Amino acid sequence: MWSANYILFHRAPRRPEWADHAVTPAQRAEVVKDVFKFAWKGYYENAFPHDELLPLWNWHGDSRNGWGATAVEALGTATIMDIPEIVDSILDFIPTINFLKTKDPVDVFETTIRYLGGMLSAYDLLTGPMQHLAENKAEAVGSLLIQSKTLADTLKFAFDTPTGIPWKKLLLDERKSDGSSINTASSIGTLVLEWTRLSDITGDKQYAAFVERAMRYLLDPKPKSIEIFPGITGTWVNVYSGSFTDAWGSWGGGGDSFYEYLIKMYVYDPARFSLNKERWIEAAESTIKYLTETPTGTDLFIITHTTGKKLDHESGHLQCFAGGNFILGGQILNETRYIDYGLKITESCHEMYSRTATGIGPERIRWPPASMTPEEEKQFQTSGFAITDPSYQLRPETMESYYYAYRATEDPKYQKWAWEAFVAIVTHTKTRNGFAPISDVNKIGGGWKLPRQESYFFSELLKYTYLIFAEEAEYQVSSQGRNGWVFSTEGHPLKVAGTAV
Repeated sequence: MWSANYILFHRAPRRPEWADHAVTPAQRAEVVKDVFKFAWKGYYENAFPHDELLPLWNWHGDSRNGWGATAVEALGTATIMDIPEIVDSILDFIPTINFLKTKDPVDVFETTIRYLGGMLSAYDLLTGPMQHLAENKAEAVGSLLIQSKTLADTLKFAFDTPTGIPWKKLLLDERKSDGSSINTASSIGTLVLEWTRLSDITGDKQYAAFVERAMRYLLDPKPKSIEIFPGITGTWVNVYSGSFTDAWGSWGGGGDSFYEYLIKMYVYDPARFSLNKERWIEAAESTIKYLTETPTGTDLFIITHTTGKKLDHESGHLQCFAGGNFILGGQILNETRYIDYGLKITESCHEMYSRTATGIGPERIRWPPASMTPEEEKQFQTSGFAITDPSYQLRPETMESYYYAYRATEDPKYQKWAWEAFVAIVTHTKTRNGFAPISDVNKIGGGWKLPRQESYFFSELLKYTYLIFAEEAEYQVSSQGRNGWVFSTEGHPLKVAGTAV
């Protein structure tokens, strides 16, 4: 039984009783909080202190080096939701993590966004607007910073390369890479916020220096032939030479959070990161002009990939974060054109949800002129896109864009869409002790249930859903475009270092 990868959901799930009774934003925020508590209880009783719950088996997984990823990622959300008992239990746990030991290779990018980002965000929150939760926990809160520094010191040999571009994966025991000579734009470009924040809090400049050196190769990519469209880089970078090895440009995996962090670093400190802003503008303009498609006969706006020679007419759930990123960029730069574009992307991602049997968006889609099977062509005629991977992996990207759209416009339709998505997700993914991915969003019941409840379910999906309905707070994205906090790619809010923009 332990080798099984999925379990079939045999009957159509029941819509939760609270779905139609919680009607005010406050009531809905409280429901999201209750769902968080339920998911935490299932993890804590069946998987803690391991990385994640395997809810189908009441068992645990250690996909993130066995350091308790879910606990670390849940801390910021529990803090924002003001749940002292959960905050206390995680604060007691974090000093016990031994970041020096693991049996598996360490992914520098994943470790940074989950562990380092999670601890630094909790530190900012608990020494700032949520400090009332830490009145008797000064030592534990201090441990968040100590452990952040310990983790960064453990990982920093990754930057000991001819270019300063970090290795993607490390073997800690041997203090060397796993042997790969390449890394991705997203894995390189998504370290800069967390490592810079660590330097700014501790006053130790080395951490920011590491990531700033690596970023030079992304801000001035070579060879120029890979930059088919201005600002759109390739995906893979040679660690020894600093040159891109391909021209595959994407707001999906491999490129996504690199573009995301360009504008977010400008939010973090406009004085230090003005070049990042300029590169984001270049990428945004090219994305609007060259990478956005409206499939024939539809009103959808979808960001596709470029192979370096042509477009591939494919996209997916990961790209749906771009709506929120364009909205944020438009607010910061006072460019309504970017906001309007981001809203169109967000609305199209909403259609990816509303046009499926479950009301949940699929992992990947395509449209003509991409090659399609007869069944896919039929689906395109019905829905305006063909689903090529119908699974739902508890992804937060569409909810994230709903959040930015609501904060920018205060239009209640985005709260409505968020609630509909949340109800659909809970209805189809809930198990007896947690939430599980599903295999087919276009089947009543969701098809097969898959085994892993990822830690980002706590740090992103539940946090963004809660914040859409929650009261005003200083860490909320500003409706006026002047932000004192910026959210990491993993949904962890960090206090900005510069003047709010």
